[in-house]
Amino acid sequence: MPQSYGRPYLAIPGPTVIPDRVLAAMQRPAPDIYGGPLYDLADSLVPDLKAVAGTRQHLAIYIGNGHAAWEAADANVFSRGDRALALVSGHFGLGWANAVRALGVEVEVIEASRCGPADPGPLEAALRADRGHRIKAVLTTHVDTATSVRTDIPAVRAAIDAAGHPALLMVDCIASMGCEVFRMDAWGVDVAVAASQKGLMTPPGLAFVWFGDKARARARGGDLVTPYWAWEPRAFPTAFWMRWCGTAPTHQLFALREALTMLVHEEGIEEAAARHARLARVLWAAAEAWGEAGALRLNVADRSARSHAVTALSLPAPEGTRLRDWTTRVAGVTLGIGIGMAAPEDPAWHGHFRIGHMGHVNAHMMLGALASIDAGLKALRIPHGQGAMAAAAAALAAG
Repeated sequence: MPQSYGRPYLAIPGPTVIPDRVLAAMQRPAPDIYGGPLYDLADSLVPDLKAVAGTRQHLAIYIGNGHAAWEAADANVFSRGDRALALVSGHFGLGWANAVRALGVEVEVIEASRCGPADPGPLEAALRADRGHRIKAVLTTHVDTATSVRTDIPAVRAAIDAAGHPALLMVDCIASMGCEVFRMDAWGVDVAVAASQKGLMTPPGLAFVWFGDKARARARGGDLVTPYWAWEPRAFPTAFWMRWCGTAPTHQLFALREALTMLVHEEGIEEAAARHARLARVLWAAAEAWGEAGALRLNVADRSARSHAVTALSLPAPEGTRLRDWTTRVAGVTLGIGIGMAAPEDPAWHGHFRIGHMGHVNAHMMLGALASIDAGLKALRIPHGQGAMAAAAAALAAG
């Protein structure tokens, strides 16, 4: 008999659990968009979003999702006929590379195994070989949401610097912003992109592009940018409507204001990163115990290369899908499907699943999700190692 009646838990890597306070902040009539408190509220978001990204540089906000953030950054930075180099660790890294290519930019891809981060060595070699500096930017993902691989961004910056190349460093932080430590200025990142529906605990619909002076200068004279995607009027508006290129996303702004109050001013950015790291270790302890017998495996073997926001696991078909169906139907816990974990032409999502542990997640939510998976493995008689919940509890107790 299903035990899923009650409040469900969406343990997928976005959209994530929205705090009740954030939902409540949206429940109000439409505000005046021609003056008054909305203007002050919108202004208050900018310093907090810069703090989350670890930057004092510039910010443009768009109505859109993560793909919109990609296109906004691409349209400002590139011109037709430019070249880019993409350091890829999974499906979404390839997605960004393809989005740039669709705009008429030539893209060279350096791809990892999808079970670990791409080696920055070949990146340095490729940049050294580009003596004419045709490559305008290096694209990479901080955390690829599909593989749960975390890329060492300072190492990528070091490779660019070692090559003595002027290419911009552009980083997709869609799965990591608000969850992982990210220091845009200290790490030498020129452009960072993110969206509202993951670590920022806000419904889908807002996209963010942080950019530095070097990227701003590069954008001048480009031939891809359109009035909607142009970041200059959004980052430096002379009228309120210019920040949004039209009507403001009013209720999204109320939601984001509340979420940033929770993240930046109440918990603290560093504390939130530490919470995500601790809960990730709890999950890993359980998964490593399950993997001692049977076929369930963490996608990333090296702990130092694992995301603290999402974890990808393999469980050969059809067991991965059976387990996901069971946890949803019986326990009320929805796990994420696998994306792009096999060859590009074979999504093979039946043999993989993902656990999102980003944003508004705490210890009892994590332990409940893990216990539901453990029960599902037992109910479906899927071979697995024992002692997962004891291992998870010990990891939590260890801090």
